[in-house]
Amino acid sequence: MTHGEARGGEGTAADRSEGLGERLLGTLLDGGHELPPYRLGALVARQVAALDGREATILLQDYGQTWLVPLPGEGLAAGEPHPIDGSDAGRAFRDTQPVEVPQADGGVRVHLPLLDGGDQVGVMAVTLDAVDDDDRRLLRRLAALVADMLVTKHAYTDLFFRVRRREPMSVAAEIQWSLLPPLAMSTPRVGLAGILEPAYDVAGDSFDYALNGDELHVAMVDAMGHGLDAATMATVAIGAYRHARRSDVGLAGIYAFMDRAVAEQFGPDHFVTAQMMRLDTVTGRLQWVNAGHPAPLLIRGHRVVRRLLGPTTLPVGFGGHEPLISEVALAPGDRVMCFTDGLVEERDARGEEFGEERLIALVDGLERTPREIRSVARSLSHGLKRARGGSTSDDATLLLVEWRGPG
Repeated sequence: MTHGEARGGEGTAADRSEGLGERLLGTLLDGGHELPPYRLGALVARQVAALDGREATILLQDYGQTWLVPLPGEGLAAGEPHPIDGSDAGRAFRDTQPVEVPQADGGVRVHLPLLDGGDQVGVMAVTLDAVDDDDRRLLRRLAALVADMLVTKHAYTDLFFRVRRREPMSVAAEIQWSLLPPLAMSTPRVGLAGILEPAYDVAGDSFDYALNGDELHVAMVDAMGHGLDAATMATVAIGAYRHARRSDVGLAGIYAFMDRAVAEQFGPDHFVTAQMMRLDTVTGRLQWVNAGHPAPLLIRGHRVVRRLLGPTTLPVGFGGHEPLISEVALAPGDRVMCFTDGLVEERDARGEEFGEERLIALVDGLERTPREIRSVARSLSHGLKRARGGSTSDDATLLLVEWRGPG
C-alpha cells in the first residue's frame, strides 16, 4: 500500500497525508478551476514534468474525424496534425487504448485517449524515459481529468473550436454543431455514437439523446432544404423534442408537440422527417415512431438482420394523425442504425442511386470486428462516403445505438 493510502488500526486515525498521485491530480483540480482555457496547456505540462515527462501534447479531433490537431499553448509541444488513420496517436484514438512507442533515444512516447463519458475528445501524448505500471495508472487518470477539463472549458471559449476546424465552416453547420449533444456516450448497459457529413457544411440533419434513469431517449431529424432555412427548422424541431421529452410525455405526444412547433413557425409548406425512440436499458425493449424517415437497421452478430419497418406517420409539420408506436425486443449486443436519406440517395459516378441494398452490404462488410461503437460509427461513415465517390451533396447522418444487456 503506497504512502497516503495506509489505514490505521483500531483507534488509529487514517493517514491523510498527500501522496504523489493526489498532489499531481489535485494541482490540476485546484489550479484549473478558474484557469483561462488558453493556460490549460501550461498547467498540464507542469504536471507531466512532475512525472519526469516531457514533450506534452494535446491533440483534438477535427470536425470531420480525420485529423488530430495539436492544441497550441505554453508548455505544449508544437507539431503537425496526425492522421487518425495511419498514426500512433490515431491508433490510440480509434481503439481508445494507450499506445506506447519506443523512441530512438531510449525513451517511450505514450499516447492516451482523452475520453469524457464515452465521448472522444482527442489524445494526450507524453514522453518518459521509462514506463511502469504506476506511470500508466497516473497517466490514465491524468488524461481522464484533462478530458473533463477540456469539455468544461469548451463551453466558454472559441479556442478549441478554432483548433478543430480544418476547413471553412458554413453558418448552418455552425448552428448544427452548437445544437448537438456529445457525438458518443457509453455506459455499462448502452452505448451510442453518431457522425454528421458533410461535417463543415451540414444544414438540416441533427440528432439528440438523453439517458434518464433506465430509459434512453433518441431522436434524429432531417429538415427539408439546405442552408440556414434547414438549420433553423432542425433547431426548432430538436428544441421542441427536448421540451416535450423533459415534460415526460410519450412518443405520440412528442410527435404532436414537434409537429405543432414546426407548423406554427414555418407554415404548411415546410416539414421535418423525424424518428423518435425509447430504449428500456434493463429489458432491451425498443419503441419508436417513424415520421417519414428511412427505416432503421437492426445489426446482430455484426450483420444487418432486418429493417425495422413499421407504421409511419406524416413528417413533422404536416399535421399527421396520432402515430402508431412500433416495438422490438433487442438481444444483448444488438445495434440499431438510424440514418438520414442523404446516406442512400447520393448518386455514384454512373448516376445510379446508392440505395439501401448497397448500404446494407457495406455495413455487413465493415461491421465484422468487435470494435467500440465510436470507432464503428466513424468507419461506417467514412467507408460509406468513399463508396459514394468521396462526395456528399446532401446531409448524410448516421447514429448507432448498442444495447449491451441489463448487467
